Amino acid sequence: MAGRIRQSDIEEVKARTNIGDIVGDYVSLKTGGVGALKGLCPFHDEKSPSFYVRPGVGRYHCFGCGEGGDVYEFLLKMDHVSFTDAVERLAARIGYQLHYEEGGGGPSEGSGNRARLLAANSAAEEFFRDRLSAPDADPGRRFLGERGFDSAAAAHFGVGFAPKSWDELTKHLRGKGFTQEELLTAGLVSQGDRGVYDRFRGRLIWPIRDVTGQTIGFGARRLLEDDKGPKYLNTPETPVYKKAQVLYGLDLAKRDISRQDQVVVVEGYTDVMACHLAGITTAVATCGTSFGVDHIKVIRRVMGDDNSQGSVIFTFDPDAAGQKAATRAFGEEQRFSAQTYVAVGPDGLDPCDLRLSKGDDAVRRMIDARKPMFEFMIRQVVERFDLDSVEGRAAALRAGAPIVATIRDPASQNGYTRELARLSGGDLQDAVRAVRAAQRGGSRDGSGGDSRGRSRDGQGGTAQGGADGTSGPGGEGQVQLSRAELSDPTQRTERESLMVLLQLPGEVGAERAARAVQVPFVNPTHAVVRDAIASQLPTMTQPGWVDRVLAEVPQAYAPTVNGLAVAALPQGGDPGRYARSIVDGLIDRDLLREKAELTSRLGRTEEPELRRQIERAMVAIETERRRLRGE
Repeated sequence: MAGRIRQSDIEEVKARTNIGDIVGDYVSLKTGGVGALKGLCPFHDEKSPSFYVRPGVGRYHCFGCGEGGDVYEFLLKMDHVSFTDAVERLAARIGYQLHYEEGGGGPSEGSGNRARLLAANSAAEEFFRDRLSAPDADPGRRFLGERGFDSAAAAHFGVGFAPKSWDELTKHLRGKGFTQEELLTAGLVSQGDRGVYDRFRGRLIWPIRDVTGQTIGFGARRLLEDDKGPKYLNTPETPVYKKAQVLYGLDLAKRDISRQDQVVVVEGYTDVMACHLAGITTAVATCGTSFGVDHIKVIRRVMGDDNSQGSVIFTFDPDAAGQKAATRAFGEEQRFSAQTYVAVGPDGLDPCDLRLSKGDDAVRRMIDARKPMFEFMIRQVVERFDLDSVEGRAAALRAGAPIVATIRDPASQNGYTRELARLSGGDLQDAVRAVRAAQRGGSRDGSGGDSRGRSRDGQGGTAQGGADGTSGPGGEGQVQLSRAELSDPTQRTERESLMVLLQLPGEVGAERAARAVQVPFVNPTHAVVRDAIASQLPTMTQPGWVDRVLAEVPQAYAPTVNGLAVAALPQGGDPGRYARSIVDGLIDRDLLREKAELTSRLGRTEEPELRRQIERAMVAIETERRRLRGE
């Protein structure tokens, strides 16, 4: 039985891991304030970023939905792994040797364990890649060569070959210690009347990887005439492979997608290869399923498309299937904040065939010549009609009007109304009336307006109010305040002081922090967090500071602490000076309160010695206040 990972190792792995790097494998992160990163939340759908990561603290928090935690919690929630799997994965990433207690066991090896399934896929990929150079893989090498891909291209994309054998892969993986149940669960083998056999046989193999680069499945292309299976055969749904949430090539494309604010969606593995080799390194493809909502969510997280500057470019084959795919993509277009386009190759060639026949530059020109999705769809609708007849032109105008009616931006809608009139051969006024009629009759989503709920500038609402009561009140990544807090500078100062105590303890300093936690707080929630900080104050400059504070507060207050530890601080200037000024303001407020109390006592006291004591105390307070102000 597997042993328990030593607690000191768990803490050491977390301390050595940059949470920004881990989250950045899933979400495009940009600067979000001093020491903070921000992006679109991977746990709920949003159009403006409210998800913040603070590497210096080692935590993340979404001010839209309230999700938050450390790097282990992120992996648990994102990939649905066990805690042990999360620790082992991060340890492997940084090359740290874990130690196990309770008998000194090793990593768990249950058949449903994610780490085991990923390990089996990795071993299978290595097997397939090695077999591509074997004599019996000549059909696979020939297929690649005929499509313009050499051995370097095959190696770059991890392309391999599955031998035409009943159980060669099965025997190979069993020899490496994987059980039959694990191989079945991973989708690498199938169960038949004659027992277990290799799922992929005599086929060219592409590894399908998640956004972090881990191999989660495979796509296999038929090569042999006696293979009666489908042209493409993919891994079935498994605990680690969900085809509706996977985009082939995303692991290779994600960095450039984020940098260029562009993604090119093509239709197959070889199209992705052709685009990347031609310099279009933002190309991805779906894996055996139609482009859908989950794919959009993945792209938006990687792009971080919280404005209208990004471009999502679709390529479609000119056949009926391609037209159907275009219609489906247009139906989901409103989910993007980025602008959507369609690129169609000359003579209807897909990127792979275009590169083969006309070279890399032709692929780049195809993408550069993209047309807006609205224009493409209007053309597709209008061209179905006989435009040589009055009846056909009128019908085309009516058919295209609902598309134009979904455009919310008035200037763009006017322009596309003119385009509809031109393409259909109709009168402009007739087109205007048709679009207005379509608006009255409802749009794509039946709401009578643009289903985006946003203008084409990409601006939209952000989810408000997580379970912990945190969100953005007047600036992104700020802890949400109630109306009373917003109007009360005292409560704002309390909250800002807690933020810098949690985020910048070293800058605040032990002496200043010790004085700050003695201040009575007006807000009872703030007071609970203050007390937790006070209880751990001797360790405030040691690693794991926020974790120790979290361990002190009741569970209901944990999301609030997490939000305070991640919330964005003002950009610009000296963070240390800012932190000290905030805490000094808190202390100054308390000194003023003490001075007011002493003044009241002085007015009620007649005894000379007691008055002198009060006056000396008031002078000391005033001296301390001047010191805080730097006077």
